[in-house]
Amino acid sequence: MIEGRSSAANPNVAGVLHKWVNFGKRWRSRWFVLHDGVLSYYKVHGPDKLYVNQELQKGVRVIGDEAQKLMRKPRKHWNEKRPRKTSGDVHLMVASIRKSKSDDKKFYIFTGTNSLHLRAESRDDRATWLEALQAGKDLLPKIICLQPHEEDSISTDGLRKRLIEAGVSQGVIKDCENIILTEFREKAEKVELETTVVEESRSHEDQPQERDHGMEKQHAVNRIRRKTTAKCSMRKLMTTTTYISTQPNLSQAHFGVHRFFTLPDPKEKEKGFSLWSIIKDNIGKDLTKVCLPVYFNEPISSLQKCFEDLEYSYLLDRAAVCGQMGNSLLRILYVAAFAVSGYASTDGRICKPFNPLLGETYEADYPDKGVKFFSEKVSHHPMVVACHCEGRGWKLWGDSNLKSKFWGRSIQLDPVGILTLEFDDGEVFQWSKVTTSIYNLILGKLYCDHYGTMRIQGNRDMSCKLKFKELSIIDRNPHQIHGFVYNKANKKLATLFGKWDGSMYYVNGDLATKPRGYDPMCEAELLWARNLPSDYPTRYNLSSFAITVNELTPGLEEKLPPTDSRLRPDQRHLENGEYEQANSEKLRLEGKQRRARKLQERGWQPRWFHKDIGSSTFKYIGGYWEARSQGDWSNCPDIFGQSLPDDGSD
Repeated sequence: MIEGRSSAANPNVAGVLHKWVNFGKRWRSRWFVLHDGVLSYYKVHGPDKLYVNQELQKGVRVIGDEAQKLMRKPRKHWNEKRPRKTSGDVHLMVASIRKSKSDDKKFYIFTGTNSLHLRAESRDDRATWLEALQAGKDLLPKIICLQPHEEDSISTDGLRKRLIEAGVSQGVIKDCENIILTEFREKAEKVELETTVVEESRSHEDQPQERDHGMEKQHAVNRIRRKTTAKCSMRKLMTTTTYISTQPNLSQAHFGVHRFFTLPDPKEKEKGFSLWSIIKDNIGKDLTKVCLPVYFNEPISSLQKCFEDLEYSYLLDRAAVCGQMGNSLLRILYVAAFAVSGYASTDGRICKPFNPLLGETYEADYPDKGVKFFSEKVSHHPMVVACHCEGRGWKLWGDSNLKSKFWGRSIQLDPVGILTLEFDDGEVFQWSKVTTSIYNLILGKLYCDHYGTMRIQGNRDMSCKLKFKELSIIDRNPHQIHGFVYNKANKKLATLFGKWDGSMYYVNGDLATKPRGYDPMCEAELLWARNLPSDYPTRYNLSSFAITVNELTPGLEEKLPPTDSRLRPDQRHLENGEYEQANSEKLRLEGKQRRARKLQERGWQPRWFHKDIGSSTFKYIGGYWEARSQGDWSNCPDIFGQSLPDDGSD
């Protein structure tokens, strides 16, 4: 080492650490530099390797014998003006550090979106690194961490001046200033909670997982990730706020809403049933017409399932801001990420949602997310549900119908319908969903896959095409998505890639034009990352967000129409684990639905949606939220009651 050993004397350090990449590449050497609270790392082999010498590391303490050898190694054809390409950055303010209990050379660094598995040369070197990292971390709260009453001490004068020069309106400038203040508050809260994370992370396997963020699945880390919305380092915060930040992500408590995070404990022991014994006689048929026992359902209706697509509605908030700032490319990139994000909640979901009754509705008012959502079952055969949602600067609507076929070992679901997204400035995007298949109905573990091509068409200059790769038997990297953003001249402006159950990234331009050996992750920008699994898993594998959609929050029941899915008795009994009552109620309601087809044939019309002549999409006609505010549900039938619908027969 150079310049002594005490990290307190010089918190800026550098050296070689071995970083776990994956089970194929395993441990790889990287040059790590800690400077001003930011830990950066670089490759030391290959075309993008960093050339290390004494001059570059001036003023930085170098740790370890391997680092010393690397610095003394002669570098032929070295160009001192060659840019230093970082492989990654970690800001210590949003990171937690933990040493391995079983290996005295290993330690881990956790952030809200990633984790690094690192190994030093020796036990002493690990101790030096940990000491330096902690010393650098200790300096940050004094500079950055702010209490709510200290907001005025943050200066946004530089940002305001820059936006005024760009011709941005005062309203948007004020929003950006509020965004920055909120980001700082959230990061301050993150720092305060780091100690709790370390204490609550009682046990971690020291064997690295294949995915780089495997250890983030621990409950304590989950809680921290939900506390922070920062996706990039603080170095990029000020330069990207204009384009990627959304409205302040105020908490549920701020709006007086306290949602639950787990389902009630089952009151009965569940019975076992064979799905194959029920559906074996329906090969090649439409399974929407096959009546299954309630044991194959999850306690959510198809109307509520539509709302699950809005879990990551903040992506549309960001897209709205991007358009306001004139960044059309980033707008469509966020729209594409949103279109993908709705599939994340399907991972591990093997139970079917309840088929709504004709005229059944569902509302979702989430002020903490800034969205108001409404859906209605508008047709019985074919089964069609329509929805309408309003957010911060955008509206989303559409209807959906599934054509299903049973092929013995799998079920194929082909969606029919178009989703339309309209921003307040008039820009419109439309797309349809891809095919979904559920496998291993007879033998093995049930799982689903999504595949096909999704085309996002815009009414202005840009469009997007995403390819969902179909899973194969030998595929070791499933759920892949790859696509491009095009302009009107069909030029590829950006490349998107990722996984529908994980995250989506983009890089500018077409990857095919990049030089050989180019690593897209060196320049990739994160658009979306899936929320981690719930701390309170259910047998239905519901996400934390899905668990909330059927909740009757205090004071809500008396405001709902008698058609709302939350009031459906069989679904509520299933959620409570009252399986016998749930099955009995399901059979009763299905008996009522057998007469719904006659109602539809006699000219029954939806209450809140209408389809114009020549149009293929149901659109919201308005009036629901107004009726709700007045408590006037006189035109809404008691569809869950004991009486049968009036079909006009004797």
